Amino acid sequence: MVSERARQVELSGIRKMFEAAPPNSINLGLGEPDFEPPKEAIEEMVRAVRGGLNHYGPSAGIPALREKIADGYRDRDPSITRDNVVVTGSASEGLMAAALALYDPGDEVLVPDPGFVLYSPHARLVGAVPVPYSLTEAHRYLPDLGELEQKITPKTRAIVVNSPSNPTGAVFPRSVVDRICALADRHELTIVSDEVYERIVYGAPATSFWGRSDRVVVANSFSKTLAATGWRIGFLVAPRSLAVELNKIHYHIMACPPTPTQVAVLAGLESSGDAIAEMVREFRARRGLVLRILRGIPGLDIVPPQGAFYAFPRFSWPKSATEVATAVLARGVITTPGDAFGSLGASHLRISFAASRPNLTRGLGILREYAEEIAGR
Repeated sequence: MVSERARQVELSGIRKMFEAAPPNSINLGLGEPDFEPPKEAIEEMVRAVRGGLNHYGPSAGIPALREKIADGYRDRDPSITRDNVVVTGSASEGLMAAALALYDPGDEVLVPDPGFVLYSPHARLVGAVPVPYSLTEAHRYLPDLGELEQKITPKTRAIVVNSPSNPTGAVFPRSVVDRICALADRHELTIVSDEVYERIVYGAPATSFWGRSDRVVVANSFSKTLAATGWRIGFLVAPRSLAVELNKIHYHIMACPPTPTQVAVLAGLESSGDAIAEMVREFRARRGLVLRILRGIPGLDIVPPQGAFYAFPRFSWPKSATEVATAVLARGVITTPGDAFGSLGASHLRISFAASRPNLTRGLGILREYAEEIAGR
């Protein structure tokens, strides 16, 4: 007998496309860098496993890694210490722990639409009510602060934000971050800020929500910056009293994060500056390639992404997003239908440029052929 909780959520549209793909498809769907972790991190992982570091560690993570993470936030908050940090089994697990620690049944949680596929299900799984707020092309996928204010009720408990954004690639200007923080403080709301793409930007640096309000929980990850998606390691940063509660929930999910992976990540953080910069340079070049091709496809409009590695073009064809993604999938190209990220993703596709330039050229060429066939009918 399946619980009502399980029946309320579905497999994400990202996974549906991936698992339905024909063999040897060009993958422009998954958000996974096609790089490897820094060699220092890989070597340290091997040393850790061979050296016997294969046992339980502290629930909140090894102290050296927590201290290193805190160091990365000290420019935003000089008072931060490792006591503000909980190392988690990915940012996804961290976001689930945050939902369990923050939301009670019946609470309302403001979530972006379109937004990452986990935010609304996490709220529903704990009995809370996700309330979408709009990210529209007309506003370059930035929140409308007036709309946010109007959606707040006595039941509202938290605002979930994501900058740089998956799927839109939007990066919130500092002024928008400050206004959201002021709004949350005024209404005594917690901000849950997903910042996993913070190092992957193409203009001004991303502005973290940390250090701008004492009502912020940051979820972050090493999956993107260290190209280590399969290692499943991330972290939460929170006010110290809340970090204690988050760590309690985190313990009941997975006891502790994997020890050898933490040791490897620590080595990666200490040596990865050049590798991250090189990866972002390549993503910037791919972004330029993708924008050039998409702008030449009939029936597509695109707001250039300012961060992450996704394009989110809008199409004007008389098809649903799922119909378009399914048709392109049949031709051997994996994309993600935009409505997998919320109702305002209808008539959009998410295209990941975390793929090689030849695969991007081939895959988007197939999308162009499909578009030209529709235009010629």
